[in-house]
Amino acid sequence: MVYILVALIVIAALVLISNIRIVPQSYALVIERLGAYCSTWQVGLHVKVPFIDKIANRMSLKERVLDFPPQPVITKDNVTMMIDTVVYFQITDPKLYTYGVEKPINALENLSATTLRNIIGDLELDQTLTSRDVINTKMRSILDEATDPWGIKVNRVEVKNIIPPEAIKEAMEKQMRAERERREAILIAEGQKQSAILVAEGKKQSMILEAEAQKEAAIQKARGEAEAIREVQQAKAQGIAMLREAAADDAVIKLRSLEAFEKAADGQATKIIIPSEIQGLAGLAEGVAEVLKK
Repeated sequence: MVYILVALIVIAALVLISNIRIVPQSYALVIERLGAYCSTWQVGLHVKVPFIDKIANRMSLKERVLDFPPQPVITKDNVTMMIDTVVYFQITDPKLYTYGVEKPINALENLSATTLRNIIGDLELDQTLTSRDVINTKMRSILDEATDPWGIKVNRVEVKNIIPPEAIKEAMEKQMRAERERREAILIAEGQKQSAILVAEGKKQSMILEAEAQKEAAIQKARGEAEAIREVQQAKAQGIAMLREAAADDAVIKLRSLEAFEKAADGQATKIIIPSEIQGLAGLAEGVAEVLKK
């Protein structure tokens, strides 16, 4: 009897221990009691009733990333391309995630594919290639609203890759090559234009500098001539002043005048008009010379 009691106690302890659950951080357990939803266990120590409670679902509450395979879509201008997306989502309500929809991940993938086709169907090829932000924003808004009854929060949606047909790729490459060649031609023309402008500006500056130099030379020459004339006039004025200071008489002045006419005649002039005063002085000089000879 004692052994049976001990055995029962051991069995009860094992059953109790086997029904103890420790829920780690960022995880949740959905508990059913007799087949119906009972509660959601969060972080901590929990004990379920043996043979009555059952763990219906165990899930992570961390943000997840789903990389869906490329989906064929058709644009508004009837171009078929392959687009794959990446969805970042998080479980916010474990109960709704468990009972809201069958296979929530598959449902989210199919919903993402259909939403992407609807959005791309309203865009043309060029808009599709240049409107990734618009596509991401629209998809996130639609998916987030549609997955609320499933206990899922869609945080971000990113268009990972857009793969157009080969013919479209070749046409785009040709267009890009033509655009690059056009830009290159424009740059070359702009460079030649700028070079011609700089050459013309250089010639203009050279002519201006040359004209300024000639002007400065003429000014300096005129200043030199004026200075020379001024010096000559000052010398004459100083000579006259010296004669006045020396109190030279009329005879000396007349002799100076005679010397001046002698220099003027110096074999170059054929006819010289001599004033009467100087003529008298010349006669006087001849008379003095006659006396000295005798």
